[in-house]
Amino acid sequence: MEKKKYSLFHIEGGLGKHVAATAVAKTIKNNHPDRELVVVCAYPELFLDLEYVYKVYAHGITPYFYEDYIENADTLIFKHEPYFTTDHIYKKRKLVDSWSRLYGLEYNGEQPDLKFNIRNRQIARMSWVRNKPIMVLHTNGGPIHDQKYQYAWTRDMPINVQHELVMRYSKDYHIIQICRDSSQVLNGVEAITDKIPNMTLFSLLLHSQKQVLIDSCLQHAAAALNKKSTVLWIGTSPTVFGYDIHDNIVADIPDRKKLPDSYLFDYGFNGETHECPYYTDSFFDINLICESIDNGQ
Repeated sequence: MEKKKYSLFHIEGGLGKHVAATAVAKTIKNNHPDRELVVVCAYPELFLDLEYVYKVYAHGITPYFYEDYIENADTLIFKHEPYFTTDHIYKKRKLVDSWSRLYGLEYNGEQPDLKFNIRNRQIARMSWVRNKPIMVLHTNGGPIHDQKYQYAWTRDMPINVQHELVMRYSKDYHIIQICRDSSQVLNGVEAITDKIPNMTLFSLLLHSQKQVLIDSCLQHAAAALNKKSTVLWIGTSPTVFGYDIHDNIVADIPDRKKLPDSYLFDYGFNGETHECPYYTDSFFDINLICESIDNGQ
């Protein structure tokens, strides 16, 4: 009896990385169309409705997995960590490209993918319809709770930019701020600080007209939905994590000082304060950001 053939894709990391991983899942399936694709990850809801995924399991909830997919099957394993490849550390390629190469796959420009079922879309309409056009400001990234620092300078939108955008756009737009529970909530906005279902959060983009984002999960989701956005980059690079569909605006950071905590990467996502000798108010030209918002979206 011929063994069943599978590709097993195991994903570690945060929500944004999981959205990017949908492109890798598509690449695996395109390279091995004769194999059923099985995904094991932290956010299975992102993969449930993708037509090229056969089954998806949450970490630690894999009953009889070895017997079903390993022992009595012909399975290819895709479980290596892309963040520690030379191409990624030296910012030579997009994450999805270097991730695919790590697995020996031919990458043909596959992009992230998000699919909303009927119930997702119903909840989105109930959750995100407002009296004015919606502008999304994703000001603070990382986990909603238990973030070490209130403000992570390497990833969060500078405070002066946040205030200026609200001042300029709150008259014409209903501004929804996405931030952590410990972050500074802006005046005159609707703030989402509590954890909500991930697909509900991403469905906000189905109803927004303008998006000003940082390098976090929503910029990946916007690319997956083909939703052009303005994305601000500080401690990370659009060369690696960004998408060509967006207006990617890179911070003007002075020559850096000593970075005692940096090992394989120049900056940490937590934004350690002793590695931030910079005046963050000078990182971005607000007029350039507004030009992108007004003309690019």
